[in-house]
Amino acid sequence: MKLTMKNGAKALLTLPPAVYLFLFFAVPGLLMLLASFRFPGDYGGLAPWYYVEDGAITFDLTLENWARLFETTLYLQLLLKSLLFAVLTTAICALLAYPLALTIAASPKKHRDLLILMVILPFWSNFLVRIYAWMIIFSPQGALTEGLNHITGLLGLEPVNLMFSSVAVITCLVYVHLPFMVLPLYANLEKHDPALLDAAQDLGATRAQRFWKVTWPLSLPGLYAGAVLVFIPTLGIFAIPDLLGGTNGIMIGNVIKQQFVESRDWPFGSVLSLVLTGITLVLVVLAGRLGRTPGALT
Repeated sequence: MKLTMKNGAKALLTLPPAVYLFLFFAVPGLLMLLASFRFPGDYGGLAPWYYVEDGAITFDLTLENWARLFETTLYLQLLLKSLLFAVLTTAICALLAYPLALTIAASPKKHRDLLILMVILPFWSNFLVRIYAWMIIFSPQGALTEGLNHITGLLGLEPVNLMFSSVAVITCLVYVHLPFMVLPLYANLEKHDPALLDAAQDLGATRAQRFWKVTWPLSLPGLYAGAVLVFIPTLGIFAIPDLLGGTNGIMIGNVIKQQFVESRDWPFGSVLSLVLTGITLVLVVLAGRLGRTPGALT
């Protein structure tokens, strides 16, 4: 009886997220998969996937959209570029967030809430407003650009243009996604038992050895979680490259948006979206497995 009640309670708890994932992930994914085999409509959107002629039903499906993906290396190059930008953003966020999260976790408890509040404070302003602020910072008339060009002029180098460059895109990506790396790292580091470090010190471990042998392996699940939270949205983002990157900072997310909104070629946009979703799922599964095995990379 107890086992039956336990199973029923477990099913009741897992049913809402399962229904949510089915309705808002599986069903849209299936619709996009079907759309990827259809022709674009005459005025955009999707053409009918079947027609009736002389009482017979003929399915009007094609593999051309998938073949188009490999007809040129342009889309694969943009995908690799987006992967590179996402990896760089994730790595820079990890390098900046780890010491910050470690400092917050080691600070007195009365100060932690204030420090965490300062980390999430940028979320209080609109996403686009923050991007426009970076456009002002990187503008050719901005103090940062003029200061750098003054230095390059003294050194006899060519002037630099930060706006519409890969540097501007990656800088803004790091700024936007840094809190998503700090918060899971802090949540992990804050739970570490100080007695483990004390025991390592009693056994003669140095400060560096205590970090690499105790703190680092235990913090890997938080690092993996933060990497997923940063990498996935960065890979498919289009607003920041649109506003700050120009032609130099275009990413695969910009091409997907262009196919759906501007070109209205929904079938090919669905192909690109499915490829991006597949890569994301593989990385999520990999991160999940690494997160369940602390110290897997040590």
